[in-house]
Amino acid sequence: MNTTEECNLNGNLCESSILTILNFKNLDNEEKANVSVENFSWITLRGIGQMFYIINPEDTTFKEYNQVPHFFRDAWPYFLLFMFLENIILWINRKPVYRLNDGITSLSHGLIQETGRLIFRGAESYAYMYIYENFRLVDLPWNYPLTWYLAAIGVDFCYYWLHRACHEVHILWAQHQVHHSSEEFNMAVGLRQSLLQGWCGFIFYLPLAVAVPPAHFITHQQFNLLYQFWIHTKAVKTLGPLEFIFNTPNHHRVHHGSNLYCLDKNYGGVLIVWDRIFGTFAKEQKDEEIIYGLVFNQPSFNPFYLQTFYTVYVVEKCKSMKTWKDKLAAIFYGPSWQPGRPRLGAEKDKIKVMPRKIYDIKLPFWCNFYLFVHFCFVIYLFQELATRYMGMNPISVMGFACYIIGSLTTIGMLFDNKPYACIFELLRCMLLVFATQRMEFPEDVNKTSMSLFTIFFFLSGLFWFLQSIRVLQLTTNRKVQFK
Repeated sequence: MNTTEECNLNGNLCESSILTILNFKNLDNEEKANVSVENFSWITLRGIGQMFYIINPEDTTFKEYNQVPHFFRDAWPYFLLFMFLENIILWINRKPVYRLNDGITSLSHGLIQETGRLIFRGAESYAYMYIYENFRLVDLPWNYPLTWYLAAIGVDFCYYWLHRACHEVHILWAQHQVHHSSEEFNMAVGLRQSLLQGWCGFIFYLPLAVAVPPAHFITHQQFNLLYQFWIHTKAVKTLGPLEFIFNTPNHHRVHHGSNLYCLDKNYGGVLIVWDRIFGTFAKEQKDEEIIYGLVFNQPSFNPFYLQTFYTVYVVEKCKSMKTWKDKLAAIFYGPSWQPGRPRLGAEKDKIKVMPRKIYDIKLPFWCNFYLFVHFCFVIYLFQELATRYMGMNPISVMGFACYIIGSLTTIGMLFDNKPYACIFELLRCMLLVFATQRMEFPEDVNKTSMSLFTIFFFLSGLFWFLQSIRVLQLTTNRKVQFK
């Protein structure tokens, strides 16, 4: 077997590895019989290895960009597995485990970002491909290990500058602040991303296009992000000598802190050496508790609000400036900039954040259970959309995407116990009931399941109708703690 055939075979195996796990229930009996326990275990171990960038270059080398699997999207089972294990470790060590409202909010942001990718269909990568096809300076052999390693280092180097710019350019921070908006620090926060993050960052990778093949770029961009998922945890204290080279939970805790010594530090993705080289490294200080969240916190579990509120603030700040120079500075200078101050703001203007109580609203158990069940339905709807979207017209994809984002927004409003949240939930449930009665679905959609979904959402809507006219009352132990 020659190298090309081998790489194509490995690519097919790599793509099918995750798909086999996700679609096992959909296989017929003969196909299930071919998936032995040994193969399934090997596939699972290889998937776990991908989370730590422990991968064989031969298994992840592709000639064409459209051969690259959706490593990140297909890693959701491992995300959930890692979060489950993290909670077990925290529970054993008698540390606080996930809060349902904050955890679902973080996962909602991850679903919103992935839903956006279904809409954009990889359009943010077209500029990279165009530059590579028309302006590349060298032809690196796509099947050489050296090309694979150069791509890995190049993507991580560009990520450092992308990440740094997201903290130093106000309009980019307006998107990236979503990732820092949680007052917790756990693996779910690793999925808390902006809908527009990909569009804000693609330009920083374009220098690689003069040499690195698009397939290698897309592959390593995904593995770079997968690695960053598990470093969002308090469960791992230190990795010893590896701390000098790699980004670790120890280093990334500092990055997420609002403490003065934590601000604008430790931007690295996989390697922390970039921060050591460019002077942005800071060690975790054992004698000072790290305070997570934004310096000026906006307490909410509404993902749509958290995605948009800071962009509104940037626009308002721009409008408030008197000169065009200051208006542009309000957009492209640092978040702390004020007229007459340095580009990144003055040190004396920075606010020392003191320990603060975490924003939380206690809902009854039944309400939390209801929201959890409906959130699981949104995940199911997203998986169906992700499986079928390439065969759907863009308007239908947009409609499903809006429903997913609207559903996650309504769930967040209920977690916030907003006054009109029950009305929005009533409308959401009735919209799905209407859709199931009026829309035509593919033949492979289970009709019994659709009927059960319709009944469930009708009863849910009826409940919230009674709630909205005050026949039923949602009682809460409202525990709102502003920072």
